[in-house]
Amino acid sequence: MKASTERKIIRWLHILLSIPILGYIYGPVSTIPAAANAVRFVFLPIVVLSGFFMWKRHWFRRRSDNRQVPRVR
Repeated sequence: MKASTERKIIRWLHILLSIPILGYIYGPVSTIPAAANAVRFVFLPIVVLSGFFMWKRHWFRRRSDNRQVPRVR
């Protein structure tokens, strides 16, 4: 997968999964127990992790590249 395609997928995932969070804050979602739990335990962690990955993608890539190549001294 190309890097630009991966960024677009993660960006849209981040945007679309933020919509239920807005419904939880501004709408009646917080009064429905099943929906409130879904927002708290599914949508919010995914949005946080995708945002962190978009922010620190270069760090994850560098860490994974360093672990695959054994160091020769």
